[in-house]
Amino acid sequence: MDNFQIETAQNVNIAQHVAGIGERILAYLIDGLLMGAYIFAVIYIFSNLELGGDYMMVLSMTIGLPIFLYHLLWEMLWNGRSPGKAAMGLRVVKLDGTQPSFSNYLIRWLLRIIDITATSGSLALVSILLNGKGQRVGDIAAATTVISEKQTTHFSETVLIDIPEDYVPKYPQVTIFSDTEMQTIKNIFREAQVNRHHNIILKLAKRVATVMEIQLEETEKPITFIDRVIKDYNYYTQNTWT
Repeated sequence: MDNFQIETAQNVNIAQHVAGIGERILAYLIDGLLMGAYIFAVIYIFSNLELGGDYMMVLSMTIGLPIFLYHLLWEMLWNGRSPGKAAMGLRVVKLDGTQPSFSNYLIRWLLRIIDITATSGSLALVSILLNGKGQRVGDIAAATTVISEKQTTHFSETVLIDIPEDYVPKYPQVTIFSDTEMQTIKNIFREAQVNRHHNIILKLAKRVATVMEIQLEETEKPITFIDRVIKDYNYYTQNTWT
């Protein structure tokens, strides 16, 4: 499932990691197993109790009501998670990344009857696959989606980069930075490059040079300087590890 970007009212971009079909199916099965275990436990307990003529009505209410409200109550009371979703690292959120309100949870729960119960999940499956934001019919109506909170890290998102074996470093002062600080520098630099924010790169270059206690060469562009700093850091730290 593809991720998608949202922009908050504060103009902050947030990447939503949309839950995959397989993850949502597994979460659904886990919740189903828990409901089945609950039904079995209630029937077992009631079978060992001596109840009067209202036995079946009490049993039906004890089983039916919690099962009927299972998803609504769990998601509403546990910040968008049911036990199945929690086990799979999933959560229901609004499309802007905020926590849904009761009305959002209620709408997506009511429409479970259509896109999951009545159609055995086929309508939900088709909707999720075609929508692109992980939304079944209930999510579309409620302006919600299901995201994965599992953190996946790609090589490009780490401080590590590939450098040639014959690379010659220029700034030994880069070792003053920690891995976390260098990762922050790399992230700001990459994002500024993508968005063509040259003023941010210039400010970053000046700040990095100040911390390293060096003077920026007039002949070296800020973008070239930061790129070299990142490569130099990798050169010195990788040589230290080996």
